[in-house]
Amino acid sequence: MNGKSSGTTRSLAYIPYYLWVVLFVIAPVVLVVYYSLFDVEGRFTFSNYADFFTPVYLKMTLSSFWYAFLITLFSLLIAYPAAYLLTRTKHKQLWLLLIILPTWINLLLKTYAFMGIFGTYGPINALLETVGIGEKQLLFTSGSFVFVSIYIFVPFMIMPIYNAIEELNLSLTDAARDLGASSWTTFRRVIFPLTLSGVKSGCISVFIPALSLFMITRLIAGNKVITLGTAIEQHFLVTQDWGMGSTVAVFLIVAMAVIMFVTGGSKKGVRR
Repeated sequence: MNGKSSGTTRSLAYIPYYLWVVLFVIAPVVLVVYYSLFDVEGRFTFSNYADFFTPVYLKMTLSSFWYAFLITLFSLLIAYPAAYLLTRTKHKQLWLLLIILPTWINLLLKTYAFMGIFGTYGPINALLETVGIGEKQLLFTSGSFVFVSIYIFVPFMIMPIYNAIEELNLSLTDAARDLGASSWTTFRRVIFPLTLSGVKSGCISVFIPALSLFMITRLIAGNKVITLGTAIEQHFLVTQDWGMGSTVAVFLIVAMAVIMFVTGGSKKGVRR
């Protein structure tokens, strides 16, 4: 009886979790799929899915994956050395707080701040004028978009890598050096492979949100960067074609699910 009652209590405790998943995960996805089956006039159709495979949307898809890849790559190149140095410095908690602090600031506020920094009369152009280079068009470029995106996503890359390095058994690196391995060989053959789980988690944390960026593309890059997130925003807020916007969102959800499945599967393979 005690076993049955404890099992019943445990099942009841899961009810809020199941309700949350159904209401805020499954139901929104079902609604997106439902709306994707209707055209702008509200008629049932599969034409939205056919239209997605036209050159316009395929180009947006390639652009989204390309910029997400660049943002993830540069974030990793910055985050891994930073996380490694963090594990070797004093006052780690203070430095971690300083890294996490910008994530508490509203994304829109940070974007507008960079619009002022990169603007014609911003501090960067003022510095360029001072050194004699002259005024440059920094805002509304793909470079400024990538830079701002990296700034926003780097903390999400640093944290899982930092945790993986912090959990690393230092005796393994000492053993590698005792066996004559150089610093680079120790990093390449010992440290990096053992912290690969943190790298994967960081890449997923950056790549998947970067796929669906739309506000930064609009405010920082202007019309120089067009992604699937931008297309969804346009269809829902401008053209009012919710069907096509939902179709783009469906493909974005599928792409994210595939990425998570592949990276999760490869992680299990490494553990075996």
